[in-house]
Amino acid sequence: MTQSSTSRLRFLSLVGALGLTGLLSACSSDPTLYTLAPLPGVSQAGGPAVVEIRTPVVSARLDRDTIVKASEDYQTKLASGSSWSEALPDMLGHTLMTDLAQRLPGTTVFAQDDAVTTTPAAYVELTIRNFEADSAGHALVTGMLSVHPAGKMIGPVMTTPVVWQSPEPVASSTAKLTAALSQGVASIADQAAAKLRVLPPPLKD
Repeated sequence: MTQSSTSRLRFLSLVGALGLTGLLSACSSDPTLYTLAPLPGVSQAGGPAVVEIRTPVVSARLDRDTIVKASEDYQTKLASGSSWSEALPDMLGHTLMTDLAQRLPGTTVFAQDDAVTTTPAAYVELTIRNFEADSAGHALVTGMLSVHPAGKMIGPVMTTPVVWQSPEPVASSTAKLTAALSQGVASIADQAAAKLRVLPPPLKD
């Protein structure tokens, strides 16, 4: 084998090794992690003494490792390389807890499965069906919100639909989408706080 042939073979081997290294690096690279952020609202007294946020029920379509970016044209589109920093139901519950505690300064608010020994006087339950951008790029949050006292209740459970949409398109950036979805959770906290303030107390056994 000539010297030129040997040099060419070494060069091709080096290129192949570098390509394999790049491929392995791409496969093992960590995703960018995103976290919902609590946002302030109007603080008012008058809520129950203790409120428990039940872990939200999230559509299986949304509860996955990769963030769901949008739903359009009968497709669920993912934000490639982007993930929530924790399971979405848990993160929603803790974000809602923090938002609600700020809005009800006289109320102790905790999330289900937290290490808390106190007994709740009321519960907040949330079901999420949409938590992504719509076909126009606006952040969309839909579902059902339920607020009710613990124990024997006076009157029906207060259940209402949740429909929130960001005023501006945000789908161009996962960070902007996350910020907008945080606003959607804050809006749910506003609704929950208003319902908790007028909730009748539970009947004692």
